[in-house]
Amino acid sequence: MKKPDKLILIAVWQFITAFAALGIGFIVIALSALPDFSGSGQSFDSMDWQDQMGLSVVILFLLCFMALSVAGGVGLMLNRGHEWARIISIVHSALSLFLPPIIGTIIGTLGIIYLVRQDVRDYFNPPLK
Repeated sequence: MKKPDKLILIAVWQFITAFAALGIGFIVIALSALPDFSGSGQSFDSMDWQDQMGLSVVILFLLCFMALSVAGGVGLMLNRGHEWARIISIVHSALSLFLPPIIGTIIGTLGIIYLVRQDVRDYFNPPLK
């Protein structure tokens, strides 16, 4: 069965959001934990535990989102049609709904609609013979 055309576009979106999450993570770390960038003179060691925990949770979320994005993108780029790639891509599209409205919401919605179509599902789950 031929690979559906728009899967590559969804994979590219996933790679773009992975690199954006990486960039946002670096900015968060630079502004919060490194005193030279923020100008506050406060380092990670001098933060109270709530601020350290909050920064750690944000960084962990961004790393998980980045890993999910890369895994889904790589899975869609493979020519084997693995079901796990479609499921990860649906989860990524659902999380994209929370990104800025114009970009994330529209692309996330279109991604979910496309990934649940019957012809796309058939590509990932070919009928048994």
